[in-house]
Amino acid sequence: MRIVEINKEPVELYKILKFEALVASGGEAKQVIANGLVVVNGAVETRKRKKIVSGDIIEFSNDTMQMQLI
Repeated sequence: MRIVEINKEPVELYKILKFEALVASGGEAKQVIANGLVVVNGAVETRKRKKIVSGDIIEFSNDTMQMQLI
Protein backbone atom coordinates (compact mmCIF):
# COMPACT_ATOMS: atom_id res chain seq x y z
CA MET A 1 0.00 0.00 0.00
CA ARG A 2 1.29 3.44 -0.86
CA ILE A 3 0.56 6.72 0.86
CA VAL A 4 -0.96 9.54 -1.20
CA GLU A 5 -0.60 12.97 0.33
CA ILE A 6 -3.47 15.41 -0.07
CA ASN A 7 -3.26 19.05 0.92
CA LYS A 8 -6.98 19.60 1.56
CA GLU A 9 -10.01 17.52 2.26
CA PRO A 10 -12.36 16.37 1.06
CA VAL A 11 -11.16 15.45 -2.45
CA GLU A 12 -13.51 13.93 -5.01
CA LEU A 13 -12.73 10.31 -5.83
CA TYR A 14 -12.42 10.75 -9.60
CA LYS A 15 -9.82 13.50 -9.11
CA ILE A 16 -7.57 11.20 -7.10
CA LEU A 17 -7.60 8.56 -9.86
CA LYS A 18 -6.78 11.25 -12.41
CA PHE A 19 -4.05 13.03 -10.43
CA GLU A 20 -2.36 9.74 -9.49
CA ALA A 21 -2.25 8.85 -13.23
CA LEU A 22 -4.25 5.65 -12.76
CA VAL A 23 -6.46 6.75 -15.66
CA ALA A 24 -5.82 9.01 -18.65
CA SER A 25 -8.54 11.58 -17.96
CA GLY A 26 -11.29 12.67 -15.61
CA GLY A 27 -13.85 11.17 -17.98
CA GLU A 28 -12.13 7.80 -17.85
CA ALA A 29 -11.97 8.05 -14.05
CA LYS A 30 -15.72 8.67 -13.88
CA GLN A 31 -16.35 5.69 -16.18
CA VAL A 32 -14.30 3.17 -14.17
CA ILE A 33 -16.01 4.36 -10.97
CA ALA A 34 -19.47 4.05 -12.55
CA ASN A 35 -18.56 0.54 -13.72
CA GLY A 36 -17.85 -0.53 -10.13
CA LEU A 37 -14.10 -1.03 -10.57
CA VAL A 38 -13.06 1.13 -7.60
CA VAL A 39 -13.17 0.06 -3.94
CA VAL A 40 -13.14 2.61 -1.11
CA ASN A 41 -12.62 1.37 2.44
CA GLY A 42 -13.48 -2.19 1.45
CA ALA A 43 -16.73 -1.45 -0.44
CA VAL A 44 -17.35 -0.94 -4.16
CA GLU A 45 -17.92 2.76 -4.77
CA THR A 46 -19.94 4.00 -7.77
CA ARG A 47 -20.30 7.67 -6.79
CA LYS A 48 -17.89 9.68 -8.94
CA ARG A 49 -17.88 12.63 -6.56
CA LYS A 50 -17.52 10.57 -3.38
CA LYS A 51 -15.69 12.75 -0.87
CA ILE A 52 -12.36 11.22 0.14
CA VAL A 53 -10.68 12.23 3.40
CA SER A 54 -7.44 11.40 5.20
CA GLY A 55 -7.31 7.74 6.22
CA ASP A 56 -9.50 6.48 3.38
CA ILE A 57 -8.15 3.51 1.42
CA ILE A 58 -8.74 3.33 -2.33
CA GLU A 59 -8.19 0.18 -4.41
CA PHE A 60 -8.12 0.21 -8.19
CA SER A 61 -6.36 -1.91 -10.80
CA ASN A 62 -4.06 -3.77 -8.38
CA ASP A 63 -3.08 -0.48 -6.72
CA THR A 64 -3.91 0.29 -3.08
CA MET A 65 -3.55 3.82 -1.74
CA GLN A 66 -4.15 5.37 1.66
CA MET A 67 -4.90 9.08 1.79
CA GLN A 68 -2.90 11.22 4.19
CA LEU A 69 -3.46 14.92 4.85
CA ILE A 70 -0.28 17.02 4.82
